Order: sequence, then C-alpha cells, then structure tokens
Amino acid sequence: MAGDEILVRAVGAHKVYNSGIVRVHALRGVDLQIRQGEMVAVMGPSGCGKTTLLNCLSGLDDLTEGEVFIEDVPLNKMSDRAKTRYRALRMGFIFQSYNLLPVLSAAENVELPLLVAGVVPKDARVRAGEFLTAVGLSDFGHHKPSELSAGQQQRVAVARALANRPAIVWADEPTGNLDSDTSAQIMQLLHEMNRGNRQTFVVVTHDPAIGAYADRILRMKNGQIVEEVTPDRVGA
Repeated sequence: MAGDEILVRAVGAHKVYNSGIVRVHALRGVDLQIRQGEMVAVMGPSGCGKTTLLNCLSGLDDLTEGEVFIEDVPLNKMSDRAKTRYRALRMGFIFQSYNLLPVLSAAENVELPLLVAGVVPKDARVRAGEFLTAVGLSDFGHHKPSELSAGQQQRVAVARALANRPAIVWADEPTGNLDSDTSAQIMQLLHEMNRGNRQTFVVVTHDPAIGAYADRILRMKNGQIVEEVTPDRVGA
C-alpha cells in the first residue's frame, strides 16, 4: 500500500502553449499530491490536459506558472542536465508508441537507460536479462522490435522502464495499441511491480478498465482536476 511520504507535489500548475496565433491554456492551476507506492490514474476526454500534466510533472516539459516538487526537489530549480540525470536515475517512462529503437535488440533497448545512468555494460546486460524474464520475454532478448508483436514490444518497453528500479514510473496510454487481453496482462504486471516493489505509477488513460487498477483516479476537464475517485481495485 502507499506510504505517507509525498513523492510528487504540484502547486498552482499552469501550462500555456502560445503559437502566436492560437493560445491554449492546457493546465489551469492544478494542485495535487502523489504518495510513494501509489498507482494513480489520470483520466478525462481528449485534449483535457492529461498528457501535458504527465509531461510537466516528470520534467519533460516546463510549467508556465507554478511549481512541481519530486522528492521535495523543485524541478524549476534544476538545470536541464540535472533533470536529465534525475530522470535517468529515478524515473521510468512507458509510452503508447513504445519508443523502442528499431536497430537495437530487445535486450539492448532495455540496457540503454541503464548505460545512460552509469551502470557498467556487463551488469546492464545481466539486469536487462532479469527484467526481460520478469515480463515473460526471456527467449526474445536478441529479437529486434520489428520481430516482436505489439504486446511483446510493450513488454520490452515495460522492462526498459523498470530496469533501473525507478522510484516513479510515468505511463502515457500504455495499453492504447493493445487488445483487451494483452492490456490486462500489461496492467497486471504493472500492478505486481507497484505492490511488490512499492514503486509509484502515474498512468494516463482513457480506459476505465485500466483506471480500475489504480488506488486513485484523477479526472480532468479543461486543464483542471475536477474529481478524485477511489475505484474498486482489479488486482487488490
């Protein structure tokens, strides 16, 4: 279960995109707290600000106004280099599009963030094998992404996100391209990692079946969190 430690905190978060012609207020004064070990789902209609919120909380994008603290560190006080290293050491990312490098094998894709974080190559290879085994792909480490099914590619992406044992994993529509059975398998895997390792997950989704795995659902509309719901946990 989630602990009392606040891992992520947003205060008065605003994000405005201004192209010079169109001004889009994507986040409108969002306040939230996420505790260590929680699985939080962010839900709402397309264009409501879900992905923008995830990108700003994780430091992939900067706020126009307000602050985000992760482990009590204000992201806006960190240099780009410091944020990049912090993400490499403490965060994992899972995207709908997988973002696997096509020229690398499954094992090499999982190794990459470990090498960026400074893990020696020999140890990175061992750990990549361990996490590919954990996601049921122990025999597929040498396969390129083009040789894998959509579900297998997403499992590689999950292994890559978890291999560095991050404190927090950000997932943006992690099952959006998968069928319902494969989606359930991926979410069950994330649930097991969340419960077994007390890792924190923030999952952006439009799918109520995915939201049901969360401890809390934050519903967004027009750049604001308008409701907080505690679902019946699927994997509880």
